[in-house]
Amino acid sequence: MAGDGDGTRTTRDTAGTAGAADPLDRLDPVVLHHIVNTLGWPDLRPLQKAAIAPLLDGEDTVLLAPTAGGKTEAACFPLLSAMAEKKWTGASVLYLCPLRALLNNLVTRVDSYARWLGRRAELWHGDTSESRRQRIRTDPPDILLTTPESLEAMLIGVKTDHAHLLGGLRAVVVDEVHAFAGDDRGWHLLAVLERLERIAGRPIQRIGLSATVGNPRHLLEWLQGAGRGVRPGRVVAPEAPAAPAGSGAPAGSGQTRPAGEVELDYVGSLENAAKLIAALHRGEKRLVFCDSRSRVEQLGAALRAREVTVFLSHASLSADERARSEQAFAEARDCVIVSTSTLELGIDVGDLDRVVQIDSPTTVASFLQRIGRTGRRADTVRNCLFLATEEDALLQAAGLLTLWGRGWVEPVTAPPEPRHLVAQQLLAVTLQQHRLGDRLWPEQWNGLAPFDRSASPVLRHLLAEGFLQEDGGMLFVGPEAERRFGRRHFMELTASFTAPPQFTVLSGRTEIGRTDPSVLTEERPGPRRLLLAGRSWQVTFVDWKRRRVFVEPADSGGVAKWMTGGVTGLSYELTRAMREVLLGTDPPVSLTRRAGARLAEARETGAADTVHPGGTLVTRAGKDVCWWTWAGYRANATLAATLRSVADPVQRPDDRCVRLREDLTPGMWRAAFDGIGERFVLPDVDPRAVRGLKFSAALPERLAAATVAARLADFDGARAALAEPVRFHHTG
Repeated sequence: MAGDGDGTRTTRDTAGTAGAADPLDRLDPVVLHHIVNTLGWPDLRPLQKAAIAPLLDGEDTVLLAPTAGGKTEAACFPLLSAMAEKKWTGASVLYLCPLRALLNNLVTRVDSYARWLGRRAELWHGDTSESRRQRIRTDPPDILLTTPESLEAMLIGVKTDHAHLLGGLRAVVVDEVHAFAGDDRGWHLLAVLERLERIAGRPIQRIGLSATVGNPRHLLEWLQGAGRGVRPGRVVAPEAPAAPAGSGAPAGSGQTRPAGEVELDYVGSLENAAKLIAALHRGEKRLVFCDSRSRVEQLGAALRAREVTVFLSHASLSADERARSEQAFAEARDCVIVSTSTLELGIDVGDLDRVVQIDSPTTVASFLQRIGRTGRRADTVRNCLFLATEEDALLQAAGLLTLWGRGWVEPVTAPPEPRHLVAQQLLAVTLQQHRLGDRLWPEQWNGLAPFDRSASPVLRHLLAEGFLQEDGGMLFVGPEAERRFGRRHFMELTASFTAPPQFTVLSGRTEIGRTDPSVLTEERPGPRRLLLAGRSWQVTFVDWKRRRVFVEPADSGGVAKWMTGGVTGLSYELTRAMREVLLGTDPPVSLTRRAGARLAEARETGAADTVHPGGTLVTRAGKDVCWWTWAGYRANATLAATLRSVADPVQRPDDRCVRLREDLTPGMWRAAFDGIGERFVLPDVDPRAVRGLKFSAALPERLAAATVAARLADFDGARAALAEPVRFHHTG
């Protein structure tokens, strides 16, 4: 155990240390018996041993290990032992996941462990029947597996006796905790956990399971919420050598480049990618990742046309369709499953032989999750084949693999200034309590920022606009909240994100999935056809009122299209690594001759006008003036707003450059730089982006815009770009 210097502790595997007690001795004898005799395990993994003491001692803990590192068991075995030793009753452990599919995958395993001690685990999410929910309400299980959204629905609903179902909570396990922490679902999770502590009347031990994070100690402190600095906490990780000095890996990440076979190829098109996948590794089980639903559909159809046994998985397929695909894939051998990030997390699809990545994910963490799906058998190694379909994607993949080779992983940080979630929580708690003291409301979250008194401006707006009403020192839900969010018993308040409207696609009575309405309205010659689940469908009828599309199978053709959220772009670190590749750095992976030749061509033809080893470039080509910062989308948006006097007012910043005024002179440039100092300006905000912010209707317009602007900004990246020398280069 080593001190972290920040109030937390980090445990590396100490099992086997001379003279140290065997940590397995602290497990309940029945649990230990079944580990040996039922599971047939001769020993526990280092992470599982190292987790026993802190979990049994009631410490808040983050368990950090690669995919398939045994984190579920590392949490369950000590908690079951504590359950028996301390005679916990009722629903004493919550197991939270970001995905229903992950819960479905886990519940049988967790329940089997619980039954060793005569306990049981139950599942509750949006697909759980009302009869099953009522049984859970009446007879709570020892372990309840659910999502934060389902917890919110329990808290604001009228059917659940909160004290009976949730009053006995002692510990919560948050699986894939990094997936929560990086977006607004994390703020919602923290707020709900504080409210659960109020119901239980005691602190609830918090255990996060995570892989692939660059800042695990920060993640632990985030998970502790209002208990940070009050309750003991530690990070537990298997022993791993540190990243190479000067590699750029965040301090204390515990991450290294895993051993594995990684190859980068350039194929030029999705059609060529399909040809290669169909020809390579026949007889093996292959998982192919694409970073959009439409590309999953297109690739699936192209593989099926080549008589490859193919299954698909993405968020717009029906739950039954995804389950059928994942089950069939798990049981098959010579087949391919094509997926978005839905299969990136720990959903079990059996032993994989190969992972193929079309183009590139946007984070190293994502890549580590994906390559971690392979190499689980003793006779195999982790592997991933990148197939770049265009030059920009090849460069991005090369940059990402350069970072991976250095052991660098992105830090997980919560989105700043979640005022819209503050508004949601004020409404949700008022619904839960039926009435709320107009001065005591911050106690509902135990003083956790930003749900503390700093939320007073949001509360005043809710009162002024009728979302809340005040009477006799008490707050009540007002008519505007009823109008905006009251449908289906305020179910709109349970989710912290907005999903674009989609139409349900039905073949007979079977739901295939959902499609974007633009596919049904765009002018297109010939019969209207969809591409969904890798198959072509002809539209026979559209029920516009109920948002339903009825289809029948078609031989070929069809369009796959979905609207996506706001553009976020690439990070400063990844864009900088791409710049390094153009300057001559090769990623430490196998490059095919095609990939190597294409990178060499990019360095020869385009690099001279966009990159320079001595700093950033400002280039002029006719009327186009560009500042090649290679600082990432958010930093460039910040620079464009800050340097308003010289930036082109009509532009959308991208990852690599900021467009400047065509009449720019060196004098104007120096004056703009001299006037900055430390006064950076938040990026401009498109009103459509504000409307896409869930619960923005419950915020003053200026606060909603400020929230979106804060999330578009990258002051550190902008500051780093400004600190570099700038060279002016005329290109013609």
